[in-house]
Amino acid sequence: MSWLLVALGGALGSLARHGANRLWPAVPGGWPVPTLTVNLLGSFAIGLLYMYVAARGVAADHTRLFWMTGVLGGFTTYSAFALESTLLGFTAMGMAYIAVTLVGCLAAAWLGRWIAGAMIAVN
Repeated sequence: MSWLLVALGGALGSLARHGANRLWPAVPGGWPVPTLTVNLLGSFAIGLLYMYVAARGVAADHTRLFWMTGVLGGFTTYSAFALESTLLGFTAMGMAYIAVTLVGCLAAAWLGRWIAGAMIAVN
């Protein structure tokens, strides 16, 4: 059953990622805004979801598999980030893209965890 949750979530996440690319196509040689955007959103969302899952433990295993591994795993894209980084090369734009993605995604995940933690503390 767990594989089905991951597969369905992954399909939905991949479709959402494809939709983001269709709505907002990247400009060749330009700043990869679509990839950065989905990775920032996914990092924030996984921070939020992690706190929910951690608070519920094993009871939230299906939630973790479907949303974190499946949907967000299919939505975010390290491989596109890696390719786009190599295409931009060791230029100022390429290094800025790498730095903004790494720092931004870590900050987004931390912010998601912080917000969720504050919400859990209030309840």
